Amino acid sequence: MNSVEKPVTEARKEFADLVNRVAYTGERVALTRRGKVMAALVSAEDLELLESLRAGRLDLTQAGPAAPHQPERPQHAPLRIAAEYRPGGPPHPPGFGR
Repeated sequence: MNSVEKPVTEARKEFADLVNRVAYTGERVALTRRGKVMAALVSAEDLELLESLRAGRLDLTQAGPAAPHQPERPQHAPLRIAAEYRPGGPPHPPGFGR
């Protein structure tokens, strides 16, 4: 994963662009002051991983080789047709308005 170092003074001017870069590419941005890394911008996915590590929910000693991560897609219920949402009443002949 690519990482970029950016002085805090420059990052302040480019903050919105840096946030988009991190969010959409997963790139990490290390924020520096006088050449020393002070903080970092990381993706939400990386933040979840860090939080899991700190909470002890993830044991890297038991993990196998890193597999390419594929985000889980939410399972959605099938789309319902509009007729299922119509209020009840006698059926109308086709082609005639109500």
